[in-house]
Amino acid sequence: MRFWSFWFNSFILSSQYDPPRFVELLMLLLAIAMLAIGSILPDRPYLILCLSLIIGSSISILVREAIAPSPQTRITQLTASLLLIISLCGFADLMYTL
Repeated sequence: MRFWSFWFNSFILSSQYDPPRFVELLMLLLAIAMLAIGSILPDRPYLILCLSLIIGSSISILVREAIAPSPQTRITQLTASLLLIISLCGFADLMYTL
């Protein structure tokens, strides 16, 4: 029980310390879950939701880094840009197969 209490307190503390980063992390974790579900069940809505979450979190990361740069700004912007490009290519591929 103490283990779960520690994780819950860490969860609450991280959400209060930096809310935008916490929301971005939550969106990326949900995207990973949707990708896992989408790979098991061959339905398009899971893949579309996954790509939408990745695009939203990538744009949020790029905007946050433009407003308030962090010490690792270059790597963060590069990773967010790469995720954005891959997601947009995924959407283009979905539209092409329809």
